[in-house]
Amino acid sequence: MTYRAEDIIQTIESFYPCSLAESWDNPGLLAGHRGQVIRTVVIALDASRRVVDLAVREKADMILTHHPMIFDGIKAVTDDGFTGRKLLALIENRICCYAMHTNFDIARCGMAYIAAERLGLKDFCPLELTGEQDGSPVGIGFVGDVTSSMIKPGSSSLTARDLALLCRERFGLQSAFYYDSGRPIRRIAVCPGSGRHMMDAVKASGADAFVTGDTGHHDGMDYFDEGITLVDAGHFGVEHIFTEHMKHFLGDHFPDLKLIEEVTDERQYV
Repeated sequence: MTYRAEDIIQTIESFYPCSLAESWDNPGLLAGHRGQVIRTVVIALDASRRVVDLAVREKADMILTHHPMIFDGIKAVTDDGFTGRKLLALIENRICCYAMHTNFDIARCGMAYIAAERLGLKDFCPLELTGEQDGSPVGIGFVGDVTSSMIKPGSSSLTARDLALLCRERFGLQSAFYYDSGRPIRRIAVCPGSGRHMMDAVKASGADAFVTGDTGHHDGMDYFDEGITLVDAGHFGVEHIFTEHMKHFLGDHFPDLKLIEEVTDERQYV
């Protein structure tokens, strides 16, 4: 069966409409023709040099990413800069580039929902409301209650260290760091990616702990002072679930596509 870029885009946006995205964001088709025939799709968190090279090497027709390759206006597309070089490679090799960023974060069954499910939370709801989707409230992050499956055998409650280890296990991380408030954890807020500006929403939610990324020492101390445990699992650490989810999503809707999942973490550990 023949699929065109527009077919894939329409299906994606029926679940994750661009209208849900934050005003500063830039999701959607960033390069390429909507009418182009798509046979092979590379799915990645970012359209990095490694991902673009992979798409060219595999003769892919589309790159699907979470983070947009283009955020701000571009005055020239030349080989003088890294973004221009990547765009030229895409255009010269007829590779479409499509991004689904905060619309995927916010959508009813998007990034934060998947993260909350993977952690094992129950009765979870949006952490910070931003609007509605099909009559249901949606927003940034989720908050929910701890379940027995999250508590290690022999323990009566979930500690900060246990939560950090649980994040490492369930998101397949090499590391995670935490600031321990010292109180038992019964309710957890989660915001994949960067949750540095979510303090007010986390406090209002009644969460005992917050799982996110891109925090620093002062953020950790602020949460500690508020009596809330902070677990930083890294920006990549929680968001890499995007590639696995979208590989299953596209496979279910477009079974004849060749799908290549690229989930390399560019960070190095010692």
